[in-house]
Amino acid sequence: MGSVRCRKDTGHLFFDFRFSGSRCREQTVLPDTAANRKKMKTVLERIEADIALGVFDYRRFFPESAFVAQFDVSTNTSTAAPPVVTTLLFRDFAETWYHENEVSWRRSYRKTVRATIARHLIPRFGDKSMAMITKADVLGFRADLARERGRMKGECLSNRRINAVLTPLRQILNEAADRHGFATPFVNIKPLKVKRSEVDPFTMDEVSRIVATVRADFRSYYTVRFFTGMRTGEIDGLKWKYVDFERRIILVRETIVNGEEDETKTDSSQRDITISQPVYEALRAQETASRGISAFVFCNRDGGPLDHANITNRVWYPLLLHLGLSARRPYQTRHTAATLWLAAGESPEWIARQLGHTTTEMLFRVYSRFVPNLTRKDGSAFERLLTSTFALPPDRGQHA
Repeated sequence: MGSVRCRKDTGHLFFDFRFSGSRCREQTVLPDTAANRKKMKTVLERIEADIALGVFDYRRFFPESAFVAQFDVSTNTSTAAPPVVTTLLFRDFAETWYHENEVSWRRSYRKTVRATIARHLIPRFGDKSMAMITKADVLGFRADLARERGRMKGECLSNRRINAVLTPLRQILNEAADRHGFATPFVNIKPLKVKRSEVDPFTMDEVSRIVATVRADFRSYYTVRFFTGMRTGEIDGLKWKYVDFERRIILVRETIVNGEEDETKTDSSQRDITISQPVYEALRAQETASRGISAFVFCNRDGGPLDHANITNRVWYPLLLHLGLSARRPYQTRHTAATLWLAAGESPEWIARQLGHTTTEMLFRVYSRFVPNLTRKDGSAFERLLTSTFALPPDRGQHA
């Protein structure tokens, strides 16, 4: 009868059993805890069951053991769960996990995960045995992240960023634990609370002032932003082949992330946006400016996609300062579109489709205080609001 025992000199557990007339002792690096003993006893039961059936494969359970050469006759065809792995390093399994999953990720997300593993996870856990990483290790890592400096001067990493770093760590540890039969240390560790982003949309009067005052070469750009609800990457990645003037729709199919073309954020983000009259006129004006030099609707002088950070700092924030408006991220143009649609009385279902949401749940949760009695559902109410209160200046200029 085999047993799980503890070495007095190291405090580590080891297997002690007999096979083929020999006494076998297989060491681990697992500390002597109730949880580890339970795991190892489960494995020992599998070993003894295979021995009793005459199908025990020593290499399967202990591939690095000195006994493998002595007992290297593999007759085990069972589909039992794999053995406890005690020498598997974090860096090795993280690489395996990444390559197995990258095929399902967008290119931009692959880069984000790769950077997170290289910058944060490997330096901290790379040389640790997967089975030796504890809950205390994870919590200590999270605490250190909270003290790490962020990109903004004088600020530490935000809870949102910390959660983003911990997400692949959790997935890696949980997958390794599931495959190799040890307890995951990610037990009862919840994501940090993230403060909800403030919705601070512009009024129709403010929108009119912005569009009337902005540089002529960006007037069409901001008109489309304000009245379609497109995300920054979506409008920067918009190509002429996705603008259907005849049916008056914009097909959102691609996006720009970190200066590279990529798929949309989610499947639901691929949608058709109704073109209102001001947007139609803005796109026609932009057609004269850029269609002959670029596949992108809004482009730089070389015909490439816009650099959103450059545009935000050179055009957007100086414009708000000039108009005496509070500094708000360009993403507020998306919130503005949603609230203007709500104010016009459009159907929540129609608005959700325009924004690329699968349901109206987020619409009501984010914009609840902007929701009046809603009766329309086809975009016509918003069209009337624009027609009656908004007129585009005739200047059509070209991009800088």
